[in-house]
Amino acid sequence: MDTETTTWVDLIRHGEPEGGRRYRGHRDDPLSATGWAQMRAALGAEERWDAVLCSPLLRCRAFAEEVAREQGLPLHVEPQLKEIHFGDWEGFTPTELAQRDGERLAAFWADGERHPPPNGESLTEFHARVSGAWQHWTDRLSGQRVLLVGHSGMIRMILASVLDLAPARAMARLYIPYAGRSRVRLDDTEHGRLGCLLSHGLTP
Repeated sequence: MDTETTTWVDLIRHGEPEGGRRYRGHRDDPLSATGWAQMRAALGAEERWDAVLCSPLLRCRAFAEEVAREQGLPLHVEPQLKEIHFGDWEGFTPTELAQRDGERLAAFWADGERHPPPNGESLTEFHARVSGAWQHWTDRLSGQRVLLVGHSGMIRMILASVLDLAPARAMARLYIPYAGRSRVRLDDTEHGRLGCLLSHGLTP
């Protein structure tokens, strides 16, 4: 295969936020001390990128700002890369939500395209939002090495696009831990853009 341009993207989920595991969505909780340690441990001291891209939410943006500042890199903050909006579920722990709205929660995880969170975002809407931003930024940063700091759902939607998976399948089947890393290679060729997942879910 004659490759014209190759783009490398390291996707990393934010670390643990203050308050522990919750359906946060658009809530803007900062990283905990543990979360900061997870993120710093996840990146090797010798790793270098050409640009940093992130969600505007603090649990992603604060660490992205630190990396960009330390390496002297351009930082791009993209509102369309926020986590899925969980509507009425935002702020509840998994246990609390299973007790309060377990039937609808199970339906969402079975098929979030047909069963969105109450007053929240469907997976169809979420995937369209994230994949549009992914296309825009991988075009704009073509040929570069990019660090993207984001959310578990957001990364799942990107991998759904790269691997040609249904959004509901990617949401339910791809596990992404705190500070988990995935690497994607994009080759722009005469046959179009070819994406490949090189590694997934790596933690320190």
